[in-house]
Amino acid sequence: MTHHPASQPAREFYQSLPKVELHRHLEGSLRLETLTEIAQQSGMDLGDADHLRPLSSLVQVNAHEPYTFQNFLSKFETLRLFYRTPEIIRRVTREAIADAAADNVRYLELRFNPVALGRLQGFALADAVSWVLEGVRQAKAENNLTVSLIASFNRHESVALAEQVTQLAVDQRADGILGLDVSGNEAQFSLWPFASLLKEAKAAGLGLSLHAGEWGGPDNIAEAIASLHADRIGHGVRILEDPGVVELASQRRIPFEVCLTSNYQSGVVPSLSAHPLRRMLAAGLNVTLNTDDPSISRISLSHEYQLACEKLELPLPALKERILAAAQASFLPADERQALVAALSAELEKHIPPTPIGV
Repeated sequence: MTHHPASQPAREFYQSLPKVELHRHLEGSLRLETLTEIAQQSGMDLGDADHLRPLSSLVQVNAHEPYTFQNFLSKFETLRLFYRTPEIIRRVTREAIADAAADNVRYLELRFNPVALGRLQGFALADAVSWVLEGVRQAKAENNLTVSLIASFNRHESVALAEQVTQLAVDQRADGILGLDVSGNEAQFSLWPFASLLKEAKAAGLGLSLHAGEWGGPDNIAEAIASLHADRIGHGVRILEDPGVVELASQRRIPFEVCLTSNYQSGVVPSLSAHPLRRMLAAGLNVTLNTDDPSISRISLSHEYQLACEKLELPLPALKERILAAAQASFLPADERQALVAALSAELEKHIPPTPIGV
């Protein structure tokens, strides 16, 4: 059983920890209150706008719903109806970052899908990217954290759209877009149509964080690592089904962006207690902890840290190691990454001192 300092309530303790988030989707981080306000102002027919519950059922996972990837992905279909103006896109970006800062996240890699943001109103992808960048600049000036962006496209979308997103990401590297992500329904769509594009993106200096081994099996992880040269794996929790893939990932020290609550709500694991986090670590895998979609899942990164320690009995020193592993796995330039690791290490020592020998 993990023990936090006796003088500090558990929730307050986990809130106080400095954090690193590598896997958070902008489109899954929108405040319910903001969505309600947009629905009211726009006259959207989404239920009784004077009460949060009807809208919540459309954009958040509720206890009575089936925990399946189809239900989880359906929330994004509703959320796409809200990206109605440049002001809204800038606002939700700013608020997502402010919410991370309020949870004591010190470094955030926020991934966003320009196609999703632009589709409803037919916005040019370049404009959607520009508005997100504007929101990031404002949020960074208002909050105490460092933010990088990861541009994302879905497996079911065309290669032509993916090429546009990738080129925009490459063009905006100097403005803080450091990585490229491919997400979406891996159970039905392959990464292979994007293989040459991913190779070009990596050659241009973008980090690759590829969703694999979430709703598909370990073969998808092996493909992402060995054939598509992923720098990190989004989720990857089904890797333990194949010891050969475990060995491949362990040898290469590939970071895994694990999202506990999301993995349960999307049907990847049958229960929170059955999550393979501890077994992944025991197998020598480089695991980090993340939220995925905090608004959809009704969570924070503090919540996920507490869940890991108190539900899955991850020792606090191991949590400290995972926070530093996330910092080390960031797409920041080497000098900035090393400075982040050093600063976090010094601060974490105050919260989680080294375990005495023999304890």
